[in-house]
This record gives sequence, structure tokens and C-alpha cells, in this order.
Amino acid sequence: MPIDFEAEGLLRGTRGRARQARLQLLEELEAQGVALEELSRAVEEERLVLLPAERVLEGGGPRYTGAEVAERVGIDLGELRFLRQAIGLPMPEEGEAGFTEADVEAARRVKSLVDAGLPVDELLEVTRAMGVAMSQVSAASRGLVGRAIVHRGDTELDVARRYLGAAQALRPLMAPTLGYMFDLHLREQLRGEVFGRDELTSGPAGSRQMAACFADFVGFTRLGEALDAEDLGALVGRLGELAADVAFAPVRLVKMIGDAAMLVSSDTDALLEAALTLVAAADAEGEGFPQLRAGLAHGPAVPRAGDWYGRPVNLASRITAVARPGSVLVSQEVRDAAANGYRWSFAGSRRLKGIGRGVNLFRVRRLAAT
Repeated sequence: MPIDFEAEGLLRGTRGRARQARLQLLEELEAQGVALEELSRAVEEERLVLLPAERVLEGGGPRYTGAEVAERVGIDLGELRFLRQAIGLPMPEEGEAGFTEADVEAARRVKSLVDAGLPVDELLEVTRAMGVAMSQVSAASRGLVGRAIVHRGDTELDVARRYLGAAQALRPLMAPTLGYMFDLHLREQLRGEVFGRDELTSGPAGSRQMAACFADFVGFTRLGEALDAEDLGALVGRLGELAADVAFAPVRLVKMIGDAAMLVSSDTDALLEAALTLVAAADAEGEGFPQLRAGLAHGPAVPRAGDWYGRPVNLASRITAVARPGSVLVSQEVRDAAANGYRWSFAGSRRLKGIGRGVNLFRVRRLAAT
């Protein structure tokens, strides 16, 4: 028997054209087998227009509980929970059939990697990194689609159909595109990797000598008070573009953290050039674009899940906080590791937050061309 959407209260708050559009959307979803409970929850959470696209991305086929997935794959339920958390997604309630066939295959692939001898802890770290990256890609894609397909005066039915069309068109394109980008970035990073005789005899070291750099906006807190969210987002987005422009092998853009870019390299000179170019590029943006300041440090650092940790990372962050607008400030170790071709100005010895002793700092500039 068809659902009486009026009696169920799912048309409440709508009238005229909007009411007719919601009724048609609800009827189409009911015809596809969507339960009343799910429709009611979607209306209550104001995501009814997204439900058709969500169903496409979820896929068809049977549904499984966590225990059933663990049994089919041959892993412990706790391991499945850790995997789900590493991806950045909630675990369905006990007994809830919230897993799809795609989830089963993903768990099976992870088990194959573990069976092949990969360390579980480090595999989970990689999974977390991938989860964060995919969350960011998904958020950016969703924002792009939303801005492109929502028009003034649309009904819920209009938007739902456009979202559905976008999901159906983009889904088959994203997987090969992401695979292509993964191959490109991995190839570039391997080209800059060092794997010599020491690694062959004793295995890769836990840490390696790296230069780390942070570059951030000057006066960003004040900007946040003066600009609206859209303008502020545009500035941060442009910083990401400028940072990406200077991050080519052997320099790598590790991440954007609010108004700051973090870059690393095993080649100190390459990172110095990147930092100087980035600060100059911000100045070249002209009036209305805030100046950057950058700080660099050098020393042993540890790579974990695509990020870097250790004293040079912490020190570079602290140095950036005391750098002058439009300048690149570095530690003694960076100056000592750098080749000729730079002009150095001693900026004093500073006690930096969280650093146990005074740090000699130097402002760096390129030598003027002769």
C-alpha cells in the first residue's frame, strides 16, 4: 500500500510548487524501495535531495553486519573496527547491516596486505592518511558540484536530479583519476628518495636528515576579523596554489594547516629556493594579499604516514612564528648545510617556545645577480 506522506508529516512546511516537487521525489524514492524510516530521517535531517545520489554511491547488493564481514574475510571484529576508524568512518551499530559488498572486498584487500607481511600498525597509518586525503577530495568535489548545480528558485526535485546525474557521471571517472595521480606522485617521490648501501645492509633508518619549512600569513587573525568566510577561504586557497607551485621534487608539500603550508626536502638548497620563491610570490600578488613569512630548520626527522615528525619540524614552526613579514628565517643548521649563493644576516639568538636552549637565527636572501 502506498505511503501517505501527508499523514506521515513528510510534506509539512511545503506548499505549492515546492510541495508537489517533494511529493514526487518521495514517491520516486518509495518506488525504488526506500523505507519510510529512511525517508523520514532524510527529511528530518534536511538531506532528502541528497538521498538519490547517496544511494548510487552506496551501491546495490546484499548488506552485512560487522560480524558477518569479519567471518567472510577471516579477520577479528576488533580489527575491522580499527580499519573503519582508520578510514575516518563510524562503525555501524552491533547487529546493523551497514556494510556492503564493497566493504567486504576492501577488508579482504587489507587482510591480503597483512598476510603478505606488512606491519599492521604502519598499514593503519597509511589507511588514516588515505582516509584524510579522500575526505578532503570528497569535500572539495562536493563543494564544486554544489556550486555548479544549485540555482535560485530550484525545487528539491530539481536539485536531487542534478546531484544524482553528477554522481552517476563523476563516479566512474574518479577512481582512475585518483589512481593516475597516485602513480605520478609516488614516481616523483621515488625519484627523490635515497636508498644507499647503509639501507641495503641494515634496512631503512628510522630517521633521516631533512629540512623542514613552514610559511604562513602575517596577521591572519586580524584578517579573520575583517573578512568574511568566503574571502578568507579564497586567500587560503590561493596560498595552497602558490605552495603547490614551488613544491616539485625534491621538495614536497606535506600539508596545509589553516593559513600555513608545510614543505620538506632532503635537499636544503632546494627547500631554501622554494621558500624564497613562495614568499616573493605572495608579495607579487599585490595589495589585498597578505605577506608571508617562512621558517626553516634542518636535522633528523621521522616519516610517518606521509607526514614528518621531529625536532626540525617543531623548530621550523617556532622560527616561522618570530620571522618578520616577507622574510625567510632559518636555523644555524640550515645555514651550515646550504651551499654558496645566499646572503645571510644574523638575527640573534632566540629562546623559542618548547625549545630547550637558545637558537641562532639567520635571515636569508639570494645573492644579487652580477
